[in-house]
Amino acid sequence: MKHRILPLVLALLLVGGVSSAAPAGEAGARSRLDVVTARGELRVCSTGDYRPFTYRAADGAWTGIDIDLARDLATKLGVRLKIVPTTWKTLLPDFHRHCDLAVGGISITLDRARQAFYSKAYVRDGKTPITRCENKDRFQTLEQIDQPGVRVVVNPGGTNEQFARASLKRATIVPHPDNNTIFDEIIAGRVDLMMTDATETKWQAKQRPELCAVHPETPFTFSEKAYLVPLGDVVFQQWVDQWLNLALHDGTWARISKPWLG
Repeated sequence: MKHRILPLVLALLLVGGVSSAAPAGEAGARSRLDVVTARGELRVCSTGDYRPFTYRAADGAWTGIDIDLARDLATKLGVRLKIVPTTWKTLLPDFHRHCDLAVGGISITLDRARQAFYSKAYVRDGKTPITRCENKDRFQTLEQIDQPGVRVVVNPGGTNEQFARASLKRATIVPHPDNNTIFDEIIAGRVDLMMTDATETKWQAKQRPELCAVHPETPFTFSEKAYLVPLGDVVFQQWVDQWLNLALHDGTWARISKPWLG
């Protein structure tokens, strides 16, 4: 009896092993790599409101580190690039419905990772304050920030708002819907500070001499930025990772990011 059961058990294990080895999302589906190539167009979602990574001007022109990198990626694929506008609140639904890739300073979070794959990380970052330079010493710590009467502006729907609401209980959180004008609120004195990614605080401080980044080299949190790719599409994810790895080491990243980051 044992001799008859053993082959059956081994057969079942083999079938289970074969089925579990198949990457999620590949059964009966083409990789987005093949779809994009056949279509001749790479569709990339971006918010256009997060410099230095992505910016959409009033005339519709797109600029930014990640926009230029997306152009490079499309060129390497031999296809045209189409940028699809989105917002931080609608990033994932728009990505699922309309895009092959999402770029623009997107932080890696576990919640997003349940709904999409990430590429490899290409920037290390973290949340830190930016404020008027005369207030820089006032807002060095979360304890100093989380005080009655302190007004902290946030852009709704992204990780900046999530961090502010999780960290602040006594300060006043002020939502501002336009991330392109949000720093003007600090300069005008309508709010006291914003907590955002250190990369953004350094760039904004370079553009606006009234503002100072607060300890951007030692932010409050650790985060990394990467690109969103379709959940389960290992083939496309691996191709994007290989392209990004080459871009980080062959001078492409350095050439594209230097005008923005110095």
